[in-house]
Amino acid sequence: MRTAWVFPGQGSQSVGMGRDLYARSAAARAVFDEADAVLGLPITRLCFEGPEGALTATENAQPALLTMSLALLRALEEARGEPLPAPFAVAGHSLGEFSALVVGGALDFATALHLVRRRGELMAEAQEGSMAAVIGLSDDELDQVCREISASLADHAETVSTVVVANYNAPDQMVISGSKLAVEHAGLLAKVRGAKRVIPLKVSAAFHSPLMIHAAEGMARTLETVAVKALHIPLIANVTAEPLVTPDDVRREAVAQVVAPVRWIASVQRMAHDGVTAFLEFGPGKVLTGLIKRIAPHARLVNVSSAEDVQAFTENS
Repeated sequence: MRTAWVFPGQGSQSVGMGRDLYARSAAARAVFDEADAVLGLPITRLCFEGPEGALTATENAQPALLTMSLALLRALEEARGEPLPAPFAVAGHSLGEFSALVVGGALDFATALHLVRRRGELMAEAQEGSMAAVIGLSDDELDQVCREISASLADHAETVSTVVVANYNAPDQMVISGSKLAVEHAGLLAKVRGAKRVIPLKVSAAFHSPLMIHAAEGMARTLETVAVKALHIPLIANVTAEPLVTPDDVRREAVAQVVAPVRWIASVQRMAHDGVTAFLEFGPGKVLTGLIKRIAPHARLVNVSSAEDVQAFTENS
């Protein structure tokens, strides 16, 4: 059986996450303590106690989720008394790619923490635009909606006319991103074209759109100072749905994914095409497990998001 490990992105965080792990697993506790020491920030306290507004802030949510995902993996290895068999591939949704990069050997945990903290700061600085989930349209239909709205606003600046599909999450669930006006108009047109629901997202900027170019440039400068190794486990990239292997692959992806869409459907399909039949999600909530169920309905799906999940997995494996 070929297995892939997957890691969720921003939006999966919740106050209280990891508290049970910290109490019951020395290995998980070490991960949380290292995150606090590396960043000089109370990431652990934010995860356990919030407040929600502070945990949700992009610059905090990103290192918090990286820490949580790695703590779950280390807790599971500790409970088993040995490392898990290496997966065939790893992947992460947006921010989750950095968890995958640590597991795949391209980045050490401390370096990844600094990178996602900086990534969050750069993304938070944008402070322009909005995003909305669109339920019930195909990707082609929604792409066409975005193109039509951008064309209708072409006389305006890019900061007004931009709207694109930012997340291809599942066959009937996409996310659009761009200027507030363009996203609003695209949402209205999507409903006219048959979308069941359009749900504005609580975000501060137009993530995974061309409006994030300054954040991408900032990431490029930051990555120039960072040591990146070749991956020893292939990582299926958000941007291309192709495997990353070399350090140059990793650097290009870490910059491009800030402005490019997350092609999660294609990524899961690529892994399934390559023979992956089981997906193991490490992270709070079950977002990716739910999406993969709709993309690859015959795959075996396991979610590890709490100390109870760690115990259940250990007992059943």
